[in-house]
Amino acid sequence: MTAPWLSVIIPAYNEEETISGTLSDISTFLSQKEYTYEIILVNDGSDDSTLDRAREALKENERLTVINNRTNSGKGDAVKRGMLAASGKYRFFTDADNSTTIDHLDKLLPYFSQGKDIVIGSRAVQGATISLSQPIYRTIPGKIGNLLIQALALPGLHDTQCGFKGFTEKSARDIFSRTIIKGWAFDIEALFIGKRMGYEIAEIPVTWVNHPSSKVRFSSYFSTIFDLLYFRIYHSIRKNSTSG
Repeated sequence: MTAPWLSVIIPAYNEEETISGTLSDISTFLSQKEYTYEIILVNDGSDDSTLDRAREALKENERLTVINNRTNSGKGDAVKRGMLAASGKYRFFTDADNSTTIDHLDKLLPYFSQGKDIVIGSRAVQGATISLSQPIYRTIPGKIGNLLIQALALPGLHDTQCGFKGFTEKSARDIFSRTIIKGWAFDIEALFIGKRMGYEIAEIPVTWVNHPSSKVRFSSYFSTIFDLLYFRIYHSIRKNSTSG
């Protein structure tokens, strides 16, 4: 079978309320395109009916694949597994709650033809729209975290955590074969590795809706900063040992 032009990866953990609608929206949108595609849903050990609903969707779309993690490993691990299992020339991952809708592909895909290797959706650059804001107890730690991320890992990138990111086949394989973070900081690590390898990154404004059932908790901000420090040390040691 010929490899698809586009792969869309959806990491999902306990998304029984949203996953059917998200899969339907993505399938409907992509079915209207001329390019070939595949959808890969990675169920990350859900203990609700997420997997059952995903398997129901298999009956409606032969281009959907469901990968099942028996235990919950973390969003980073789910995205990594999907990215490395994908076959597309371009590979996007998007949130299962549809916070950034799939039609943003029309806006982000053209940047690959302009020479970009990685294209990320952003809620923090000019032109971005937040339709339903996060509560203040998430907004303030998020802004502080973004400042630390820019200072310690990714200067010049304003939003590393928006769950809508695309990679070329080569950059996806090079980056995700090297990632170690399984939790929320996986985006930061992936972009950090990509930037260190010389891949060109475009940050594009999107419309974003905060879903009430978001799995991000207050404690997630602290674990993200811990993981940021951890992977910085890990990759620095690895780089030094490789060049030594």
